[in-house]
Amino acid sequence: MTPRERRLREQAERRQLILTTARELAEAEGWDAVTTRRLADHIEYSQPVLYQHFKNKDAIVHAVALDGFGELAAGLREARLAGEGPEEALRRAARAYLDFAAANPMLYQAMFTLSVGLEFAQEETPQQMIDAFAEIMSAVRPLVGDGDAELQTEVLWCACHGLASLTWGERLRPGLADERLAALVDSFVARSVPHV
Repeated sequence: MTPRERRLREQAERRQLILTTARELAEAEGWDAVTTRRLADHIEYSQPVLYQHFKNKDAIVHAVALDGFGELAAGLREARLAGEGPEEALRRAARAYLDFAAANPMLYQAMFTLSVGLEFAQEETPQQMIDAFAEIMSAVRPLVGDGDAELQTEVLWCACHGLASLTWGERLRPGLADERLAALVDSFVARSVPHV
């Protein structure tokens, strides 16, 4: 390994350590607890080292969120492909989405709630976000026939996001998560079945 290759590898490892530590700290204490000073203390680097990799805290949260979209896309793909038939694929993908949000509440917040400059449906939308949306659409498309698959994907996504957010905020009756998911998927499938 050349000195340059070693230096690049070490930089990549430091960058990943910063992101992993930020995510762990956020999941334990919330995003307000994530500061460059605390990160520097946790990873035992100086703050200037952090600034070599990230301009500020928002840039760190932005990068964490992008990693999250990559993880979400992979989880959705795995769930969708495990389904036998379009309805089961949709059900599994929706479950994977809700499970991801429940297991990673602060990561989910960074991805969808915090203002870190991430926007869907724009020319500059990062690939990780495009991939996550495409995985949802891959589960929706077989059920909408000639309908607008992108629009229907947005509707399903809105419903899943609403369920995830309201569940996390304890705004829904407890113990009915499976029933809500079944009602969502069943209503979506029922609307997509062509009437003869």
